[in-house]
Amino acid sequence: MSAKSPDSKGLDWESSEVAERRNRGRARRVKIQGPATQMMLDLAEVRTGSRVLDVAAGTGDQTIMTAQRVGPTGYVLATDISASMLKLAADAIREAGLTNVETRVMDAENIDLAAESFDAVICQLGLMLFPDSVKVLRAMRRVVRSGGKVAALVFSTAENNPYQGITLNVAHRFGSAPLPLFSLGESNTLETRFRESGLLDVTVRAISFSRHFSSTAEIIQSLKESAILRGPLERLSEAEREQAWAEIEHQLSKLEGPSGVDIPGEFLIGVGIK
Repeated sequence: MSAKSPDSKGLDWESSEVAERRNRGRARRVKIQGPATQMMLDLAEVRTGSRVLDVAAGTGDQTIMTAQRVGPTGYVLATDISASMLKLAADAIREAGLTNVETRVMDAENIDLAAESFDAVICQLGLMLFPDSVKVLRAMRRVVRSGGKVAALVFSTAENNPYQGITLNVAHRFGSAPLPLFSLGESNTLETRFRESGLLDVTVRAISFSRHFSSTAEIIQSLKESAILRGPLERLSEAEREQAWAEIEHQLSKLEGPSGVDIPGEFLIGVGIK
């Protein structure tokens, strides 16, 4: 998941530091996002032998799952604006023993590939980061074959994703520019963007999930290690940052119970046919 856009509010997606931080959270992400990713692949009708384009692939969590699904007779091309993230994706792909994947640095708004050259195009947690999601969807639609599917996984609303929502809302109240993580969070918004791109038979599915932490302190540590969520707080003054983290901890502590903290979350999956 990475995008180069004004809406990213200064986060340097192409930096090696952001890539490394994101890579360290791979195991936790796969556990949380895995079921929704598999559903996205189901809805996109990705199967053995499919040719799949993975847009804004980031460090390649979903790329590996897709490559395993299409098998040796299939093919996956992972694209991203960040060479640093794709290098880590390529390393993970190699470690997984996969030989049916390529990576290529490419801007999602200008996909420089032949028209109708893929059976499916997917985008996991990247579409909401672009200032013009319809332009990205049109680019995705152009390269999928007639009758093929385009699918995207995004976060729903801030209210339904308190792990990110509380953090970003507090940072915003202290004056930090917001990140567009929830820009497609209403199901009708995502559906509208898909339809505006020319995709047909558009459907949107909501998928609930949960994050478990042993304590509020563990949540705060996880947030501070996040390549994305720590950015808005780092841009505050030291005094404001301390106050903001204290408020975030206070709000999240309300979710803590005898067995730790279970934080709810919700994804949306949009899918349409060319």
